[in-house]
This record gives sequence, structure tokens and C-alpha cells, in this order.
Amino acid sequence: MKSSKYILLAVAATLGLTSCEPEFDNELSNASYKAGEADFTTYVAIGNSLTSGYMDGTMYRSGQQYSFPNLLAQQFALVGGGEFTQPAFDADVNNVGGLLLGGNPIANTKMIINLQVGGPQNINAASTIEVSNLQRTAYNNMGVPGAKSFHLLAPGYGNLAGVATGAANPYFVRHATTDNTTVLADAMSKNPTFFTNWIGSNDVLAYALSGGTGVDRTGNMDPTTYGSNDITDPGYFAGVYSAIINALTSNGAKGVVATVPNVSSIPYFTTVPHNPLTAIALGGGDAQQGQATIAMLNGLFTGFNNALGAYQQPSRFVQYSDATGNPVLIVDETLPDMSAAIEMVISQTPYAQYAQALGQSLKQARHATANDLLVLTSSSIIGSAEPGYPTGLNARGVIVPLADEYVLIPSEQQAIATATTAYNNAIRQIAASKDLAVADMNAIMQQLSTQGIVVDGVNYGSGYFSTGTVGTVLFSLDGVHPNARGYALVTNEIIKVIEAHYGAKLPKYSPMTFPGATILTSN
Repeated sequence: MKSSKYILLAVAATLGLTSCEPEFDNELSNASYKAGEADFTTYVAIGNSLTSGYMDGTMYRSGQQYSFPNLLAQQFALVGGGEFTQPAFDADVNNVGGLLLGGNPIANTKMIINLQVGGPQNINAASTIEVSNLQRTAYNNMGVPGAKSFHLLAPGYGNLAGVATGAANPYFVRHATTDNTTVLADAMSKNPTFFTNWIGSNDVLAYALSGGTGVDRTGNMDPTTYGSNDITDPGYFAGVYSAIINALTSNGAKGVVATVPNVSSIPYFTTVPHNPLTAIALGGGDAQQGQATIAMLNGLFTGFNNALGAYQQPSRFVQYSDATGNPVLIVDETLPDMSAAIEMVISQTPYAQYAQALGQSLKQARHATANDLLVLTSSSIIGSAEPGYPTGLNARGVIVPLADEYVLIPSEQQAIATATTAYNNAIRQIAASKDLAVADMNAIMQQLSTQGIVVDGVNYGSGYFSTGTVGTVLFSLDGVHPNARGYALVTNEIIKVIEAHYGAKLPKYSPMTFPGATILTSN
């Protein structure tokens, strides 16, 4: 571990992971730039956390400066763009983010890489951002972390009294102009001449982040019945999106809309492999003990499969090998309850007293396959001890299956993909009806996750932070949101479509000149 720390320290020193001045990859004189058919006098951005500048699991003062709307506004200023404002984060004196409500933490501080433990964790510092210190100001950046499409039209979404019950959004509460205003109303009060709209990700992402524990509300047009982790009905989404665009274009403003990325392209769902269990890992660092554990587990798995066969059920369990990585056990709620068969097998082992408990735990269990997506947070759960079970039969993901919240099974992925496709079709159709430019962020993220995107000779990808990708990874430590370099690339992609659609000419950024993750020697 010591050597990897030295590598990270050297990389940190080389890259300068503190704030730096961004550079353009095509610096020319101001006279070479033009607005084309666009009017950037008053630029307003609406959306969710991807618009606000959220990264590393929170909003924090220095991170906000790299929001793509703020970066865009700096380029627009060269061709007539006016003042661009963002929600005030001066109260974040420690530059660590998080939120307080009545002095009590309600949101995490930012994530950092702690070299002492060799991985990411929330910084050990106190938040100083009190939600109840109301700003009562409409800003040019109206990106609200956590907002779904219909939240932009919801009166009371910025009412302080609703934060404790979940009826209001604390980020919008901080700057909503009145208790009953809407995000869209405050955005329109700025009288935009140009806008960006990147909304819709949370309408399906909340379901994905929860491991599919929510409900697919396709066919249900009543959002008052939705839970926080549910998938928004595509028809309702289209109606809401149309209303938003109608308002934004009502005074003749032009703009760019962005599509919704599929979750399969972001590292929160692609970092943890389905088969991380090696003999060394299963033996707690001792290969010989790992082989003994594998032999014990294979005996149980064989017994489970035989019992399932007696009920005319297909096998759900594989045989582990000491030569390769082995799959984790997961809960698959689409499988029939086979607790009786599992209990029967365990009742014939020295662990008979735990037969009922393990039978209930394993009743819908199977081994994961490459078609399953484990969420990023599962990495801290796999192998940990489940209370109430004996040593040897208590490891999560080994004999106690990972709960639904830690994995997206294929049927859940299909529900997400179907909704995402429907949302993006609506976005394109509505944009076309208003002759708006479309930034296909879904296609861009897919390219990042497959072949990468080259800027200034550097091939950037969508992998998670590691010593090998510290310079080229574009996602922050939460695995969902871009880091500063990622937001620079997003800005460049939006500039490209503005140039193509409106005949503008604007400078682009060099992502490598932006900071990466915060790396500390201790926390």
C-alpha cells in the first residue's frame, strides 16, 4: 500500500490538484469569435445537479465554479454575454460542502482520496452551510441538485417548512424568491435570451441509484403518488418537458437541450465487478484458508442446487474456483421463494440452528453474472459481516446475499433503458418543434465509456478514480457527476452544438488544465 501512496502523491504533485486557471485549446483573438444567430446577453441554465456543478457527492464552493453553465458563460462573455450568477456559497467557509438544517447535518461533505486508507471517503470537516439562511434571489444558474423534471414546475419546492418532510428541496430553498415560487418561474424572472436545459436524469437515475428499489410508474400520470426512487411515466415527462420549453422560448430565446445518459455509461454502475471474490479475499489474505472456504461454500451451493432441482427449479448457484474471481451472491426479486428448499439443506449441516434465518435470506438468491450491475457502494459491503449469523456464514455477498439496493438486475436495467429512450425521444421531438440545438449527452457518455474522447491528444474515459486514470478520468468521486475536467468536456460538447446549430464561434477548454480529485495524506 505504501508504494501506491507514493504514486498518488507524485501524481498529485505533477498535476497540481488545487484550483488552476483553465486554458483554451484554440486560443485566438476575441475578434475571431462570434455569437452567430444566438443572443447570449442573458444566459439562464435550468436542470439538476449536473447543471449546478455538483461533484464529489455534494455542492461546495470551489467545485461550483466549474459548473458547465459557469464555464459556458465565460465563453459567452467574449461575444456579448452578460453577467452570470450562481447561488451564493460564500457560507461554505471550509470549502467542504454539505448542508445544515437548524445546525444539524442533512447532507454529506465532499469526498476526497485519503492516502492513509488508500481510497475515497467524505472529508472529516464540518459543514457551515445553513439552509435556513435564505437568499431570496433568482440566479442565472438554476440547476437544483436532486430535481426531477416535474419539480421545476412545483410550487413550494423551495419552502423551508417542507425540507424536514421531503416536500421541498434544501438547495432550492436557499435561494427561492418566495415560499411558493417554482424553479422555472425564478428562471424566467431573469428574462433569458439564451438557455440550456439538462433535466430528466433524476426521473430515472433515482431508481437506478437505489438499486431498483423504487417502482416503475410507466402508465401512472399522477406524480403525487410517486416515491422518491420511482421512474417517472414517460408520457407525463413529455408533457412537463414541453411546458418547460414553451416557457423558456416564450420570449424568443434560443437554447440547447441535453439528453439523458443511460446509467450503463457511468462508473457508479460499472466499477464494481460481479466476480470480485478470489481465494485470497475469501481467506482474509490467506490463500490456504480461502481454499478451505471455497470447499465449504461449494458443498452448500451443490446442496442448494440439488434441492432446487427437486422442485423443478433451475440452478441458481455456481461452483467457486481458487484460480479465478468468483461472483457475489445477490437477491433477485424476480425469482420464486425457495426458502423451504434452502432450509432443508442447511438443517443437515452443523449450522442447523440458523437454517430458518439463512433460508429466508437466500430464498431469492443467486450468483451474479456479467449482466448484473453492482452499484459503487457495494464495494464497502461485500465481505462485511452480517449481524446474527455465525462466523463463516455471515459474509455479505458470500453467503448472505447483497440486498436489492446494491445491484441492478437485467429487468431493472431494461426498465431504466426503456424510460431513458422514451425521455430522449421526447426531448429531441420537442427541441425540433422549437428549432433548438440538442447536445446528445447520452451518446457522449456512451462514447466515453467505450472508446473515450480525445482532447488535445489526451484520451479521456469514464472509469472510476485509480492511480492509472488519475489524469484522464472525468467523473468525480461519487461516480455519478463529472469532476472539473468532466464539466470542461461537457462545456466543449455544448459549444460544438451551439456552433453547428447557431453559427457561433467560441473557444473551447483544455480539460487537463482543470483540477482532478482532492488527495490528502490523511483525513
